[in-house]
Amino acid sequence: MKVYLMNWKIQNPIEAISHAALSCYQEKMPEWGKKINVENALFKTGHHTTMQHTDFSFFIEGISVGDVTFGLHLANPFYNTSQRSGRFCGKMFSNPNYRRIVKYLDHWAIGFDQKESIVNYVKSALNVYSENIQKATLRADEFIRIERPNANEKYRQQNAPKIAQEQLRVFVPIIFPTALEYTINLSVLTALYRSAWSPIMKEVTRQMANLVVDKWPELSFLFVEKRVREDVSVDFFSGRRHRGVLTKPRLHLVSKGDERFFVKPEPQDLHPVDLLHFLPKYMVNNVEGIKTLIEISVATMGQDQRHRTIRRSQPGFSGNFYLPPIPDSLGLKKEAAEILNHWLELSRDLPVSLATTLAPYGAMVKYGKDASYNAATHELGKRLCWCAQEEIYHLARFLRKQIGEQSPLLGMFTVPCVISGKCGEGARCCGRDLKKMENDPFPERRI
Repeated sequence: MKVYLMNWKIQNPIEAISHAALSCYQEKMPEWGKKINVENALFKTGHHTTMQHTDFSFFIEGISVGDVTFGLHLANPFYNTSQRSGRFCGKMFSNPNYRRIVKYLDHWAIGFDQKESIVNYVKSALNVYSENIQKATLRADEFIRIERPNANEKYRQQNAPKIAQEQLRVFVPIIFPTALEYTINLSVLTALYRSAWSPIMKEVTRQMANLVVDKWPELSFLFVEKRVREDVSVDFFSGRRHRGVLTKPRLHLVSKGDERFFVKPEPQDLHPVDLLHFLPKYMVNNVEGIKTLIEISVATMGQDQRHRTIRRSQPGFSGNFYLPPIPDSLGLKKEAAEILNHWLELSRDLPVSLATTLAPYGAMVKYGKDASYNAATHELGKRLCWCAQEEIYHLARFLRKQIGEQSPLLGMFTVPCVISGKCGEGARCCGRDLKKMENDPFPERRI
């Protein structure tokens, strides 16, 4: 795993922080370059907002998918991220580097026999993927022809392999390496470094901190704390028993707030730029909201985390496995149960952070969500689009059904094609029949 410092503000961080602090106490714009004692005057006293004027973009190569989902993206919402796609980057699974995975396991104090067992588990999961990817691609092409009649031959050729890979990856363990661009400010980097709870979080934040301190040694006081924290990122123990293979996610509507105060968004305030958090007339939508309990696959949890204005509880494995429509149509339910049981059995003697990172993409997690009306509207506008993966799309459909047909909150369930009859994705148009939307704008779909 390697971290690179890709982008930073040209100004010296201490000078930038000092300038921001002095701006609060001087009647004229402070002179640039004047420094104050940032460590004593600001950091130790807890006045950290001035540190947030300094941003860093890191490129992280070789971190596992699991350590992004249950690490960098789990609890901290104060970041921007662009992650390598599990749909578009086929070599992630078709050409696995097992030596790289073994090297990754060195971050945990486990024996040779355990490493061997883990590699055998990973290989058995990849065998299911590789043995079925061609059949899954043909099935995806078949489903495209049925569900997306306006999609042309080029669309099918480009997207059938991607959709097949996206759905068949449920068998693949999330220890597989990925990469991402990750942008945070200085106070977030400091908090991430001090709160790191797993071997990988400690290593990746150590590399980040070292890159910053190498460039600006005067910031070293931020990263001197000894880190012995060993918290768990997920409630693992409730899901150690295999329960079942599901073909749909689950959602329970706990509360939908006071619908009387919902301000229905205007179409022009939603696309192509979401203005809901910026226009005063929608501020009331920030104090009423929707609470849900959901059960989804780890793969879809990664999609769900993209919406960082939504609050989430700590996730817990449910013991279930999510089988999407394509592998379900290929009769792979038995293989799904076997992979899930293999992982659960293997995990009993492993550190929780490692066992979590070995979960298959299809392992299901349960957690609570608390979204303001504005946050929920933004999420639904993205996840009800047919370019979103089918599992998270169906989660949004279930929410709509439970809210009820008479609720004014149905004004949250909007995507460009439903509003205008025209696709908002441009060249990436899904090819669905837009003429059928009047009767059922959000129908069942398999891809």
